[in-house]
Amino acid sequence: MPVYELLLGALSVLAGGVAALAGFGIGSLLTPALAVTLGTRLAVAVVSVPHIVATAYRLWLLREAVDRRVLLTFGLASAAGGLAGAVIHGFASSPLLSIVLGALLIVAGTSELIGLLRHVQIGGRMALAAGLLSGVFGGLVGNQGGIRSAALLRFDLSGQALVATATATALLVDLARMPVYLLTTGAEVLEQWPLVLLLTVGVLVGTVVGAPILKRLPDAVFRRLLALLLIVLGVALVLGVGG
Repeated sequence: MPVYELLLGALSVLAGGVAALAGFGIGSLLTPALAVTLGTRLAVAVVSVPHIVATAYRLWLLREAVDRRVLLTFGLASAAGGLAGAVIHGFASSPLLSIVLGALLIVAGTSELIGLLRHVQIGGRMALAAGLLSGVFGGLVGNQGGIRSAALLRFDLSGQALVATATATALLVDLARMPVYLLTTGAEVLEQWPLVLLLTVGVLVGTVVGAPILKRLPDAVFRRLLALLLIVLGVALVLGVGG
């Protein structure tokens, strides 16, 4: 197997593991790597297949931890906002938005690490507003997972509940956008089936490895780990690596 495919396979395992621990990471890691050779448009479509497979499997593993109250408020609003933002992104986008999102993720991660907003909780109508705003902004930039998990830090959720609820929300978005990808780039994605299979197996392996670790992580450690991952993603977006 060529070195490039080996590296992509290893990266897909890492992406699956990160997503199992944080609720995001597959698109953030794999899309930029694939865009180098496939272009962004096809890379997004190719990654959507392992993304939906791993997301569905992760949700099955964490199904009992989903906070239905948060899912039916923040989650549905976030999914709707993300789809709306993605549609707008298809017609108009700006690199400045990625920099702004990156800065927000850095602030969110840093605030969590130093405990600045740790006692701020979101609920009620604010959950709908937070979901809609985070979804629209994530959709506009094309990177919804990080801002979704960052917003969920402000809810009273355990680590497993946060990842499970973020995963359920992500699956709603995946189910809505997959038909679009199939109609617009289905033939091109099919031509890349060996790569799609490699990435799908990789993210599933990463999920199998990461999911048990999440269940053993104390919530305090989980929140620090998620904060660090948000900062790393934020820096990547600011530098133009993960957008």
